[in-house]
Amino acid sequence: MPRNIYDEDHEAFRASAREFVERTLAPRAEEMIRDHVIARDIWLEAGKQGFFGLCIPEEYGGAGIDDYRFNAIFAEEISKFTAAVASCFGIHSDVTAPYIVSLGTEEQKQKYLPRVATGELILSIGMTEPSGGSDLANLKSIAVKADDGSGDWILNGSKTFITNGHQCDVAVVAARTDPSKGAKGISLFLVEAGTEGFTKGNKLDKVGQVESDTSELFFDNVRLPADALLGPQDLGFIAMMKHLPQERIGNAIANIANAKQILAETIQYCKDRKAFGQPIGSFQHNTFKIAEMVTKIEVSEAYIDDCVAAHAEGKLTAVDAAKAKWWAAQVQCDVLDECVQLHGGYGYMNEYRVARAWRDARVHKIWAGSNEIMKMIIGRDLGL
Repeated sequence: MPRNIYDEDHEAFRASAREFVERTLAPRAEEMIRDHVIARDIWLEAGKQGFFGLCIPEEYGGAGIDDYRFNAIFAEEISKFTAAVASCFGIHSDVTAPYIVSLGTEEQKQKYLPRVATGELILSIGMTEPSGGSDLANLKSIAVKADDGSGDWILNGSKTFITNGHQCDVAVVAARTDPSKGAKGISLFLVEAGTEGFTKGNKLDKVGQVESDTSELFFDNVRLPADALLGPQDLGFIAMMKHLPQERIGNAIANIANAKQILAETIQYCKDRKAFGQPIGSFQHNTFKIAEMVTKIEVSEAYIDDCVAAHAEGKLTAVDAAKAKWWAAQVQCDVLDECVQLHGGYGYMNEYRVARAWRDARVHKIWAGSNEIMKMIIGRDLGL
């Protein structure tokens, strides 16, 4: 089934993204797995190619492209290579940067966005806390005004499972600024690495996505200037709710693209691998399984393409983003599990891409709002 949302300009951009994967990422795959990090020079090369500045206005060093379809293409092409790199790049440019673009003061934009676009400055976003998980309204981190009349803020608390956490140069951190207001008393802050009292934990030992440096962030009486506040005071939760649909549709795009690529490689494996004198793909059970997976991927892709088109027009709802997010995560895990089965024992070996992809995918049903939270959002919209 042809995809109808992309034109010649989009496909030319796709070719550039694919060339970046083949020239820059693929030769460094084992290095990233070994070191549990994406080297700084890779970030700089991606920035040089313009991949981090899509949403950043031209006056701040970006491309100023108001068309989310380009973001979607970049997410697809990186995800075909590995989910981990797609996660890191996505958090940097597709999730965190838009907060600064939409909420930042002129001074904040001038200070940070040009280096975000070039990859010199790596972003992370600190939402999730050890005690809260997906419950963003129940943050324990707190920021209070310093009592010396300076207008500075004193930040205390911690965050966990933070993608780019160990490498980040700046973190957008959510903290409670008025406990009496509940969710309406949360604000966002720009916290720079090296600020006294801001420390990073060791890289977390994850089951999958080992190329991604994920860590805890700790804030112990971190003194922040008044101009570290990002956006209006006490309106941080509203800002997060506004931006989360883009994070979730980005997840959905990446999940299906990754599963589609691994399935294509599995189909080739099933043509090449023989058992009992014939290709294993020719056995009826395996043929049926592959037919089911191809159909499931293409149907899912069609819905997600509609969501991408809607988001490009500013019409994607939080509910539709939730549908896309949970469904794509579930389909990805289901498809990759079957791909592992079709590879037999080789599918359980880390040297095979299918094994690493299967391992990497499991977290997608948990982060960016668990699948259960997504279903709650959908259910509430139905009046349940």
